[in-house]
Amino acid sequence: MSSAPRRDRDEQGRARNSRPRDAAGRPLPHDADGVERVPEDLVLTPEETVTEAQRLLDGGLPFQAHEVLEGAWKASEAPTRELWRAMAQLAVGLTHAQRSNARGAVSLLRRGAEGIEEWQTTAAAPVPAGLDLAGLRRHAVAVADQVERDSVTAVSPADLAPTLRGHPERPHHP
Repeated sequence: MSSAPRRDRDEQGRARNSRPRDAAGRPLPHDADGVERVPEDLVLTPEETVTEAQRLLDGGLPFQAHEVLEGAWKASEAPTRELWRAMAQLAVGLTHAQRSNARGAVSLLRRGAEGIEEWQTTAAAPVPAGLDLAGLRRHAVAVADQVERDSVTAVSPADLAPTLRGHPERPHHP
């Protein structure tokens, strides 16, 4: 008789993972204490999304910021859907850097930067929630370049917390 682990499922039967997670989003044993999870059905306004994602990034939680941005991506429609997707990719690239996964970090940071650039050149919509798209694109490219040049160990906690909105008092890293 197989003792395969029971998979968590939602009401519709879709696989869900309710296990606690560490700060980098990795699953922990069921009885462990983890960081607070972002609800899978979280839907925020663009302003709330950016504010919450920034709070999480500033707290060293890029995986959780990714989940907030992914919620915005999945809940949005054209013309901002692809921008939110690029933002989620950028945050998951930062998560890979935090987890010391150089290949994943470079790939997702570059994909996020390309998505932001594509959106900037093709979208006719205003930039939502004061996002500093040029600064975020530069940040993603700079961190990807740094990982390729110096290794993922060169990425600092400040590199994992880019400024999402343009604020002169808070310069971009790196």
